[in-house]
Amino acid sequence: MSSSAPQDPTTAHHDEGFPAQQQDQPGLTGKTRPEPDHGEESYRGAQRLTDRRTLITGGDSGIGRAVAVAFAREGADVALVYMPEEEEDAQDTARVVADAGRRALTLPGDLREEQFCADIVERTVQELGGLDVLVLNAAYQKDRDGIETLETAEMERVFRTNLFAQIFTLRAAVPHLKPGASIILTTSVQAFNPSPGLVDYAMTKAAQVALVKALAEELGPKGIRINGVAPGPIWTPLIPATGWDEERLASFGQDTPLGRAGQPAELAGAYVYLASDVSSYTSGAIVPVTGGKPL
Repeated sequence: MSSSAPQDPTTAHHDEGFPAQQQDQPGLTGKTRPEPDHGEESYRGAQRLTDRRTLITGGDSGIGRAVAVAFAREGADVALVYMPEEEEDAQDTARVVADAGRRALTLPGDLREEQFCADIVERTVQELGGLDVLVLNAAYQKDRDGIETLETAEMERVFRTNLFAQIFTLRAAVPHLKPGASIILTTSVQAFNPSPGLVDYAMTKAAQVALVKALAEELGPKGIRINGVAPGPIWTPLIPATGWDEERLASFGQDTPLGRAGQPAELAGAYVYLASDVSSYTSGAIVPVTGGKPL
């Protein structure tokens, strides 16, 4: 019988700060140093999602790519939603899905547009033959100097991306979901412990928690589960595109009990659990993946 020693979680991945770097939104994987680990080399599936039809917003990079990799290797077909500027990242993710022997449907566009949110659901249902798992993961955040300088246009961008788009997509998707379907939202530790510099982002993440709890009550009798995953500091292209200075990047994730930032690959298992039948009695829950930071 073979066995493997458990990993020390404090050193399992990159355990230092990150070098100074700056990107425009949306961030891109190829410009992120060091490149995030999405599990391409490490994730091993066990057919827990065989033939599930899944839709992931923000599926091109970061947490979304890690979820797409894991879902495909668990046997699911994957529709990937992303901004047109992220085409290269999306195609890289689609290739990993295809290499797992599953279908990848690419859906570029802007989730702030109500019609686009309806269209991605319709295309997924038509081209994959239905919808079993919906992962609402796309998000936008930007560092703020103070509430007095928060621009209305920027606030609207955060709210439309992180909250309105989720409502638009849910509204279109729920009529297609059958008993056994699973909805997963990517919320954040910021929903519970908000940072002043991310005040508008934190507000939307707190609203997502309320959305999960309310819809668990509404959709439970229909056999549809809805849950959230609350990441802590995770190294994705969104981070160097947030606008933080050299000092903030050098200390990113160092204040967690595990002493480091997380990698997207370290969240994939939480999404697989919530998408699969293993979690059949879990709904209305927020699963923390925070490096030990309490919610």
